Amino acid sequence: MTGFNRAELDRLESREIHLTILSAIIVLVMAGGVALLMYPLVFVHPEQGDKWTLRFGFIGFCVLSILFVIYLLDRQRTFRRLKQQLVAQLDRNLELRHQADVDLLHNLQDMSHFQDRLTMEYRRASNMQRPLSLLVVRLKFHQDLSDKDQTTALGEVARCISRSLRPTDSMYLLGLGLFGLLLPDTDSAAANTASVQLEQALGAAGSTNKFSFATFICNYPNDAKSAHELEASVLSLVPEKDATLIGVDLR
Repeated sequence: MTGFNRAELDRLESREIHLTILSAIIVLVMAGGVALLMYPLVFVHPEQGDKWTLRFGFIGFCVLSILFVIYLLDRQRTFRRLKQQLVAQLDRNLELRHQADVDLLHNLQDMSHFQDRLTMEYRRASNMQRPLSLLVVRLKFHQDLSDKDQTTALGEVARCISRSLRPTDSMYLLGLGLFGLLLPDTDSAAANTASVQLEQALGAAGSTNKFSFATFICNYPNDAKSAHELEASVLSLVPEKDATLIGVDLR
């Protein structure tokens, strides 16, 4: 569905109309020419004994020609009706997909849940001397992308990320186009591997030029020594307008 091109469908319909009109004109011209050539033989100088056969054949030829033109026009009308039904079904599917994206994004946990989970996971990692990685995905939408298309792109990204998560991992929507992933028991090397795999999946999702993206990794204890440092690495990526909405002071 994402590859559906309505402009291409409109061009196909326009081409079909032109071909139908051209076909009807060709049939009418050729049938009219043949009828003019046959008319003197059938009505002006008919052969004795065969004139009614010729006349019935002439009338049948004219009727068949007219019926064929009617068939071409009806075929075009059927094609147009099917196209309208297809477009209506497409609009309905897109609306359902958009609503599913909205519901998915609304169900994602936000910054406050992220902070609580980060604190808990950090305490667990420090007490058990286990690594803890934080993977952040930041999207940059193209300027001509509408709000609805941005929501669709966010939904696609959220689904890509969720498919790559382990049962112990968790995902959060920290701002517009900013996803945070907590990866317990994950060192820097494993986090880098997960980042590469995720970038490949996101590259396929963004292949329609909807957005660009970048990933950032912060690991405990290699890159940060405390939960505050892990959190600060995320807050530095939150846009200022989103930070104001969630009550974060970036100064």
